[in-house]
Amino acid sequence: MHEPIIFEATEANIEYLESINMLLPQLSQSAQPMTIEALNAIITSPDTHLLLLEADDKIVGMCTLAVYYAPTGSKAWIEDVVVDNSMRGKKLGRLLIEHAIEAARKYSPCTLMLTSRPARVAANALYQSVGFEPKTTNVYRLKV
Repeated sequence: MHEPIIFEATEANIEYLESINMLLPQLSQSAQPMTIEALNAIITSPDTHLLLLEADDKIVGMCTLAVYYAPTGSKAWIEDVVVDNSMRGKKLGRLLIEHAIEAARKYSPCTLMLTSRPARVAANALYQSVGFEPKTTNVYRLKV
């Protein structure tokens, strides 16, 4: 395997779109395919950073860093972390998360957060190993 590369997507193109749509079902069974318009909206937003992981000349992972400001301070979230099933166990998820953490430092001081289902045992262990601490809170969701 060649040295993996992590980069921020700066244009909405078919290669990125196809790769993301290949990864989305591995992230969530309910994920809908992304459109080029949705990809463009993410990429052109100054508050959203789509990080792509390339290994062996193909995109095999991604995550999104989203930043916003609130009265209690600057916040950042890591969303939609996924590495292709065929590439798991190679520490690529760790590289992706560490890259996102470094990208978030640009907004320091800020609180960096993420969520992960309890069933994702390896992912939860990874997040804790890089310094994330569980937060006692309830997460609520309302689709509007």
